[in-house]
Amino acid sequence: MTQEISQQERDNFYKVLYSRRDVRSLFLKDSIPEDCLMRVLHAAHHAPSVGLSEPWNFVVVSEEDTKRRVYNAFCKANAEATELFEGERKALYKNLKLQGILDAPINVLVTCDRDRGGSVVLGKTHQPEMDVYSSVCAVQNLWLAARAENIGMGWVSIIHPQALIEIFKLPENIVPIAYLCLGYVEQFDEQPELETRGWAKRGPLEDVVFRESWQGSK
Repeated sequence: MTQEISQQERDNFYKVLYSRRDVRSLFLKDSIPEDCLMRVLHAAHHAPSVGLSEPWNFVVVSEEDTKRRVYNAFCKANAEATELFEGERKALYKNLKLQGILDAPINVLVTCDRDRGGSVVLGKTHQPEMDVYSSVCAVQNLWLAARAENIGMGWVSIIHPQALIEIFKLPENIVPIAYLCLGYVEQFDEQPELETRGWAKRGPLEDVVFRESWQGSK
């Protein structure tokens, strides 16, 4: 029988959950001990997956040359993204630090093997994208485990997937899901940086919870 979660354990879980941040700066140069990194990856590996197919792989990156190539790919994509905004929004965007690729001691590329589990996978028969969603669950597990270890993590999404495919020589059936920066940090901010910088604000839960059907439908 699975042991019940105590109130203290529940409270600790929510503390980790609500204090998770997308970290892009403030990384320290301190290395992450191998056993700690493995704990975090082990947590990611225990994410739910469609048909228990475990479609993810984790490419651990520590060499500066590899990081530099990813950073250059980010810079190219970020320059393109900058031009999509106008006026004050564009000026604010240009002043945001949106990655910690070179600062973080460890980067991790999370991928999805679209062939994992064979040609017919329980749960993918009518929603074939479920393996991709499963891999994203692994990212969330990794993020929460990193926070529990007092490790900061940032998800760098401003990169062309094709650039990651080429840099890491990914086979045709392997899809890049998330490029992550991990490391100890000076501090974890009280609020998300995009909120404190005035980019966006978290909305209230009641605005996104509907009952029985889509709100406003007839």
